[in-house]
Amino acid sequence: MKVLRTFAIISALFLAVTSCKVEKPADTDGHDLWFHNLEKVADAAPAEYTTEAIAQSEIDQYWKGKAAVEIKVLDQKDEALGRDGYRLVFSKGKVAVEANTAIGTLYGVYGLLRLQQTDALPKGAKTITEVPAFEYRAFNHWDNLNGSVERGYAGQSLWNWAELPDKVSPVYQEYARANASVGINATAINNVNANADILTTDYLKKVKVLADIFRPYGLKIFLSLNFAAPKHIGGLDTSDPLDPRVVQFWKDKTAEIYSLIPDFGGFLVKANSEGQSGPQDYGRTHADGANMVADALAPYGGVVFWRAFVYDAQAEDRAMQASDEFVPLDGQFRDNVLIQVKNGPIDFQPREPISPLFGQAPNTNLMLEVQITQEYLGHSKHMVYLHPLWKECLDTDTYEFGEGSTVAAITEGKYRNNKLSAISGVTNIGNDVNWCGHQMIQINWYAYGRMAWNPDLSSDQIADEWLRQTFSSDPKFIKPVKDMLDRSREVTVSYEMPLGLHHIMASNAHFGPGPWEDSYRKDWSPLFYHKAGPDGVGFDRTVATGSGATAQYNEPLASTYENIDTCPENLLLWFHHVPWDYKMKDGKTLWDELCYTYQHGIEDAADYIKIWEKVEPYVDNQRYQEVRTKLIRQAKDAMWWRDAVILYFQTFSNMPIPDDCYPPQHTLDELKQVGVFRWTPGMPRVRRPEIYEVLPEYTLPKYPDL
Repeated sequence: MKVLRTFAIISALFLAVTSCKVEKPADTDGHDLWFHNLEKVADAAPAEYTTEAIAQSEIDQYWKGKAAVEIKVLDQKDEALGRDGYRLVFSKGKVAVEANTAIGTLYGVYGLLRLQQTDALPKGAKTITEVPAFEYRAFNHWDNLNGSVERGYAGQSLWNWAELPDKVSPVYQEYARANASVGINATAINNVNANADILTTDYLKKVKVLADIFRPYGLKIFLSLNFAAPKHIGGLDTSDPLDPRVVQFWKDKTAEIYSLIPDFGGFLVKANSEGQSGPQDYGRTHADGANMVADALAPYGGVVFWRAFVYDAQAEDRAMQASDEFVPLDGQFRDNVLIQVKNGPIDFQPREPISPLFGQAPNTNLMLEVQITQEYLGHSKHMVYLHPLWKECLDTDTYEFGEGSTVAAITEGKYRNNKLSAISGVTNIGNDVNWCGHQMIQINWYAYGRMAWNPDLSSDQIADEWLRQTFSSDPKFIKPVKDMLDRSREVTVSYEMPLGLHHIMASNAHFGPGPWEDSYRKDWSPLFYHKAGPDGVGFDRTVATGSGATAQYNEPLASTYENIDTCPENLLLWFHHVPWDYKMKDGKTLWDELCYTYQHGIEDAADYIKIWEKVEPYVDNQRYQEVRTKLIRQAKDAMWWRDAVILYFQTFSNMPIPDDCYPPQHTLDELKQVGVFRWTPGMPRVRRPEIYEVLPEYTLPKYPDL
């Protein structure tokens, strides 16, 4: 009996252990994005290609709840819901998805399925109302007509212009569905460095095919225009916005577009920046140019996104130019013009202060532009969750209308009573099978859409949603991976450009360090930004002794940034030129603080590998191996950044690297010979050579076998 009892106990323990064993998921290539765990319960293709049919089909295929779902466009419109908002009404045995429009109900269906996938469905009777913060929640594709993507790291363009309009890829509908599922409703499909040919009749017929596919998903097409199009494709000898012939060209071209695409959204414009043509070529202002285009669009309800990304190589401080050029024009833009402002005053750096323009133009529609593609954050090779960066900007107070005038409040129109509101993100999407080139940075596409709908959502909440829908809901997976994502932006800042350092990357591909580079344009040169010398490092932007950029901010920001003692240390070298032996708040010298910050960045990046290995049972083999390989590369790149920057700065500081920091594995001369080479300044952007890499070899101290 004792033997039998012992055997029974052992058997029970064995069964308990084996029953708790995690079943390894089947391999997947990641193409299904955050729909991965959306289990199909029935096959139900939509009866026709309409918004209403698609919404019903999504419920028929994926709703697992016992309650019946009723999708209803309200007869009596609810003003509070607007065009895109929806209401989910949960009652006994029934869920009602209500909205003023069909697209509102589709957003509601995706919202309901999201609650199902994230285990967040209410238990009893409840009403959930969702209304987007921004009217236009826009994507900017920097795709060229030859299939290349400027600052794209996930293959070639999604749009196969050679095959359109006759051959249509199923990926176009998949793209529209993914965007609708997170509320993105506008997409500019071509590069802001625009080829005027996109506006020719042949290309517009191709664009029409995409617009027809996108329409049932509520996704409006925008086009980036080349301001010199009247000369390039219109047969004119000028593109002067005040010339009647030019005005007529744009009226005629706009009418042609709307005849093909009746719900065309409008134009995105980059003008008088980085060599692009613009109204200043003819002695006109940005307002003159924007208003001409806006007037052509106005009869059809179209809008203009006019970029504030302007700078001149002769300027003393590139960070000041957007405000210098646009503040004097405040109040001069048409109501259907939005000035598209990057989150920071330079160019999507790992950390920047907000653009001061957000707090300086009370009579102008302003919209935020963020970069989803990781131009300065490790391309698709590094895992960086970008929502914390964007949230930092949105939550920053401009103090324009007193305390509470955050960038989010300003751009949503809470203080200015904007007639329009919008937000835009430069995409990280290409034709790679997993869309983004890295399984983990698909989160940035998802997070951008969720943020554009609701800027109040936390980074933690969005990461939790994405992980549950894309990988697993098991807490043993969610907790460590979410923590890794939440701190990944700070980790990247630590090993790339900490304490306010900026624009010290290699200029050829904006990947890897290049603090020694001296471009033929000073405003593209790392030397111009870090100004390292025996006396210290950092860009002096104070009024007292520097460029005066601090004065472009409202109080109390201006005084806070001006004073080295009150300036946030994570922006110290952005606003101040600081001696190497300057004492930081923790008592360390600036030099030691830099060394230890880089050291922490390396250690944290290496820890990603350990975290990922621990969650292996919850991830399919294909995605697990792809991500692990990228994380190893990221940790080695962190060491490359540290060695290059610290060894270069050491030639000025003449101070030792602390003994408890990792010793460099390469010399400065060796590191000057390596990098990722893509194009050189001055080379036409649509005729780049193939990418090639000459990267330094590194051994990870924590993982010497990798």
